[in-house]
Amino acid sequence: MQSHQATVFGTVLRSFFVVRSALLRTLALSALLCSSLAQADVILHAFNWRYSEVEARAQAIKDAGYKIVLVAPAYKASGSEWWARYQPQDYRLIHHSLGDTESFASMVSALELKGVLVYADVVPNHMANEAAQRSDLNYPGAAVLAQYASNPGYYNAQRLFGDLRYNFLGLNDFGPASCIQNYLDVWQVQNWRLCNGGGDAGLPDLIGNSWVISQQQQYLRALKGMGVKGFRIDAVKHMKLPHVNALFNAEIKAGMHVFGEVITSRGSGDEEYRLFLQPYLNQTDHAAYDFPLHGSLREAFRFGGSMSALVNPQAVGQALAGARAVTVTVTHDMPNNPGIFGWMILNPGDETLAYAYILGRDGGVPMVFSDHGESRPDLYGARWNDAFNRSDIRAMIRFHNAAQGTDMQVLSYSDCHLLFRRGSRGIVGINKCGSAVNSTINMNNSVLWWNTPYTDTLSGHVVNIKSSNYTFSLPARAARMWLRP
Repeated sequence: MQSHQATVFGTVLRSFFVVRSALLRTLALSALLCSSLAQADVILHAFNWRYSEVEARAQAIKDAGYKIVLVAPAYKASGSEWWARYQPQDYRLIHHSLGDTESFASMVSALELKGVLVYADVVPNHMANEAAQRSDLNYPGAAVLAQYASNPGYYNAQRLFGDLRYNFLGLNDFGPASCIQNYLDVWQVQNWRLCNGGGDAGLPDLIGNSWVISQQQQYLRALKGMGVKGFRIDAVKHMKLPHVNALFNAEIKAGMHVFGEVITSRGSGDEEYRLFLQPYLNQTDHAAYDFPLHGSLREAFRFGGSMSALVNPQAVGQALAGARAVTVTVTHDMPNNPGIFGWMILNPGDETLAYAYILGRDGGVPMVFSDHGESRPDLYGARWNDAFNRSDIRAMIRFHNAAQGTDMQVLSYSDCHLLFRRGSRGIVGINKCGSAVNSTINMNNSVLWWNTPYTDTLSGHVVNIKSSNYTFSLPARAARMWLRP
């Protein structure tokens, strides 16, 4: 009887959150429509934030200009380490060290009231590496099922779908227990496991059979039903494309922004781009992290590199088409896996200038990475601690939001600098070198307004064009993002 009452209580509680979420979405609809029409779309990657913390900062997130928050993966996982969030045990409920289904639902509702959307980080490639705990491939496993049974009222209140009394995955849902040896072998990368070496059993690789896809789709539908508006697909490079397309069918994708993580060194000419990112873009309609553009940023800002690399990188295959791109200066994998991806990290000054570029240019959906200083502080200090709320980042987002929907024209460039306009609304200047750059531009046929103050959102410096030739001054190692009223 007690168990039955707890189950009824859990059902009622879930219904409350569904109804509450629907009502709050209705109240926020006009704000969301306005944000969609404005095309202002900066994503905050709230890396390793508790859901309750995201909710508590909802107003600050809105005030900083973000329209989207990418939050920690939402499912059952164990362990407090950041990487444990990327090892699912059970899709049928949300429960881990950063929150549960109830706190997730409350967070989504709070953000919706502020006109901010939630994107979920999803991991459909593999399940948790639990070889050290058990030898079978039944998930979530006997120990987790016993945990559920010990407190059915709580766990049923967290349930998204399915019956938590039973495992939902078994031996026939996984590929062979072989570790990838050659990361340029497409068959190995998409059929074998991600392993750490030294006898590590690796992450059990899911196969795209009808049962696995049905369970994963129920999970995605549940997240959509809670108000999630986008999916970041982790490790999609390791999934067969028929599995990806069967999982993310028209129903799942409707009204959603879907983008995948396929890490490459650069764009055209890069072997990983040819083998993995290009086929992903060609055979799906998803967006992706713009790692080709990140390669262009590294080329431009390296010692001896030229800012000409950023004039039109898409034209030479070194940036994705704007509608398919999520643009970044740093992702969570770079500092947290320094032995593999640390070489991709820009120095702090160049990273700031790179943000001015991706937030100033036309094309792509920019993403800002922000943690609590836990991304290898031994190597990087607390470099990204609360980066979302830095005054310079906020100023750049203000420019981005105001300039969205306007065209882009490069006005001048050299090895040291890049100067471009955004319609008549704004002007961006970036100088990577150690001395000031002055660039004189003929204004006779310019769409930029004369006798109108363009104020730099970063420094307050004012440009006021009063003659046919105007000289823009760019201080050393600095960006300017001038915006007219």
